[in-house]
Amino acid sequence: MDELNIIFKDAHIIVINKPAGLSVLTEGWEPDAPYLVKQLEEKLGTVWVVHRLDKFTSGVIVFALTADAHRSLNIQFEKHEVEKVYRAITVGVPGWKERVTKFPLRVNVGHKHRTMVDNKNGVRAETRFRVLNYVQISPELAEGAALVEASPMTGRTHQIRVHAYALGFPLLGDTLYSAPETDIIARPALHAYHLSFNHPVSNERVKFTAPYPDDFAAALKRLKL
Repeated sequence: MDELNIIFKDAHIIVINKPAGLSVLTEGWEPDAPYLVKQLEEKLGTVWVVHRLDKFTSGVIVFALTADAHRSLNIQFEKHEVEKVYRAITVGVPGWKERVTKFPLRVNVGHKHRTMVDNKNGVRAETRFRVLNYVQISPELAEGAALVEASPMTGRTHQIRVHAYALGFPLLGDTLYSAPETDIIARPALHAYHLSFNHPVSNERVKFTAPYPDDFAAALKRLKL
């Protein structure tokens, strides 16, 4: 199971560092494409999906290995007791150190299935951003760039990506949300860095961190972030 990049496993849960480009579940338009749940179930039998990451988002994700563990984790997610922290690279440098964003969002809009800010018909969404480092002028990116931490308080599709774009700082490589074309990274520069929750059996608070994948680390190095 080494190829699955397991961070932690016991009889109740398994925590994976998901690679970018691999869907969590099968996609209707590519039914034969590999996906993470299938790979896990080939090794472990039945697994229960607790939350998801976008196909092109890398990083830490937890699955339940029993129905009881699934129930416990679902309750924690529903009650917002799970701490999720992402790292992202933005195009441009925010003029603030920290920002809480509450733009309401409407998902699956248009033929590109974008998420958009919709103050009238959107649902509640909240993301906390914090700038960790930045480079104001870069030979690689005229607008400059910043490494930011993003903590979603809700779990809407593309939430971090759209909130960053709505603030005027799209994620590097995220051409779906108006980032410029780049050869620095071939996907939206978003990584699920940290996940913390109560273990479904011991109730002990557990924390897991997924190191940056090669493409994200290379982008940081190239931008001198």
